[in-house]
Amino acid sequence: MSFQNPSQAVIDGYLNDAKVIAVVGFSDNPEKMSYKIANVLKGYGYTLYGVNPKLAGQTVNEIPVVAELTDVPVKIDIVDIFRRSEFLPQVAQDFLKTDAKVFWAQLGLESEKAAEILQNVGRNDIVMNRCVKIELAKR
Repeated sequence: MSFQNPSQAVIDGYLNDAKVIAVVGFSDNPEKMSYKIANVLKGYGYTLYGVNPKLAGQTVNEIPVVAELTDVPVKIDIVDIFRRSEFLPQVAQDFLKTDAKVFWAQLGLESEKAAEILQNVGRNDIVMNRCVKIELAKR
């Protein structure tokens, strides 16, 4: 089975409905893409949580950072992932421990294994190899 992203209308719906986004692989370095994209998401009014065990307990650019997805204290709408593709299956396992709705791997990131892990338990709200910032700009 080969993973395919949902339609543009479904992707737009995810972004329209979302209030809380957890950024997995969040960095405190303003030059890193995860920091830049999180900053853009803040500008769109989303509530953000960074997920990075090395920065847990800190607030970076007004974004609270936790060690793991399960540490986010509110319901997550989108899990926006900035970890290399080989880590996506582990992130998928972590995702399943939460009540998060959408598993979203950023541009250049994809994993059939991660998609299988999620789809095998009926979790089909998956977007991979797409940039949230680019998708927001299309609306």
